[in-house]
Amino acid sequence: MPSLPRSPFGRRGRATAEVTPERTEPRVEIIESPGLRWFNVERPRSLEQAWLEEHFDFHALDLEDIRSRNQRPKVDEYDEYLFIVLHFPRYDKKVSRLNAAEVDIFVGPDFLITIPNEPLDPISYLFERCRTNEEFRDQLFSKGSGYLLYKIVDDCVDAAFPMLGKIGNKLERIEEAIFEDGEAEDVVRDISNAKQEIINFRKIVRPQRVAFRDLERNKARYLAEDLDIYFDDIIDASERGWDMLENFKEVVEGLEATNESAIAHRTNQTFQVLTAISLIFLPLTLIASFFGMNVHLPFEDSQYAFWIIIAAMLAIVVGVAAFFRRRGWL
Repeated sequence: MPSLPRSPFGRRGRATAEVTPERTEPRVEIIESPGLRWFNVERPRSLEQAWLEEHFDFHALDLEDIRSRNQRPKVDEYDEYLFIVLHFPRYDKKVSRLNAAEVDIFVGPDFLITIPNEPLDPISYLFERCRTNEEFRDQLFSKGSGYLLYKIVDDCVDAAFPMLGKIGNKLERIEEAIFEDGEAEDVVRDISNAKQEIINFRKIVRPQRVAFRDLERNKARYLAEDLDIYFDDIIDASERGWDMLENFKEVVEGLEATNESAIAHRTNQTFQVLTAISLIFLPLTLIASFFGMNVHLPFEDSQYAFWIIIAAMLAIVVGVAAFFRRRGWL
C-alpha cells in the first residue's frame, strides 16, 4: 500500500505548548545597609513562604495570613516584631476598576519586610530608588526601621490623592453634562461608574483608619522620639482622603438627584408640547367631523364653502397657538 503524504501541519489534536520551567529560587529582593535590611517579596508563592519560614521566626498565624487574600487591615504586636496588614487603592486598567491591593509588612529592630500581593508603584519606586541611590538609601536607613515604615506607608497613602483628584474631575464633568441635551444615557452610566468607584474607595479606606491609629500607638518601638510627629502626618492624610470621599459621596448623590430632576423636566416639557399640539388641532378635528357628516349643513351648496372652512380652521390654529404662546405653554 502506498504511503500517504504527511501533513505539513503535523498531527491534529496535538498542540505544542511552551512549558515554563518551575522556579527553584525564591524571588526575594534585598537592600542592606548597616543596621537595617529591607526585604521586598512581591506576590509570594510557596518558595517565598518557605524562605520566610526558614529565615525568620514569625508566628504561624502571620504566615497563614500571608497566604490568605482576605485579611482586614490590622496591626499585630509581638515581642520581637510588628505584623501589619494594609490595603491601598490600585486602579486595574484591564477591567477599568478600582481594587484593593494588600501589602503585608513585618517590622523588626533591624529589618523590614514588605509583601505586596499586587504590584504597588510607590513601593516599587521607593525600593528601586534605595537600590540605585546610595546617598538616599543611607539617609533613609540611618533613621531606623520605623522611619522606613513611615516612608513606605506615607508614599502609598499619598498615591491615592491623584486617584481622588480624577474622581473629583469626573464629577465636575458629569455636572456639566447633566444640563446638556442628548447625553442622558451617558450621564446615567457615568454617575453609576463614579458611585462604584467611590464605594470601592470607601471600602478600602474605612477599615484602614483604625489600623493607622493602632500603628500610631505602636510606633514608639522602632522610631526615635523626635520622629513621632511623622505618623501623625499619615493619620492626617488618611483623614483628609476620607473627608474627600465623604464629600464625593454627597456630591454624586446630589448629581444623581439633579439628573433625575433634569430628565423629569425634559419629559414634562416634551409632554407639554405634545399636549399643546393636540389641543391646537382638537377644534379642527371637531369642525372636520361636523362637515364630514352625511346631513344637510349650512354653506354646503356654496362653491366657497371649502375655502371658508379652511380659513376658519387656520384662524383657530393661529389664535389657539398665540394663546398658548402668551401663557408660556409653547
